[in-house]
Amino acid sequence: LFAKGPELNPSRKLITGVICGIRVEEIKEPLMQEIRYLDKLIDELARGKTMKKILRV
Repeated sequence: LFAKGPELNPSRKLITGVICGIRVEEIKEPLMQEIRYLDKLIDELARGKTMKKILRV
């Protein structure tokens, strides 16, 4: 999915915080980190935060 999907936003690496008890910025395995970035993004959007605030742009 990630290899064949659309280009990922470069600002996604600015997403920080904890998802499922793990800090997303500390995840070592690249694929799992991409998955957790999406998890965090969805959680924050569900809480009413804007993309601009989540991606820190």
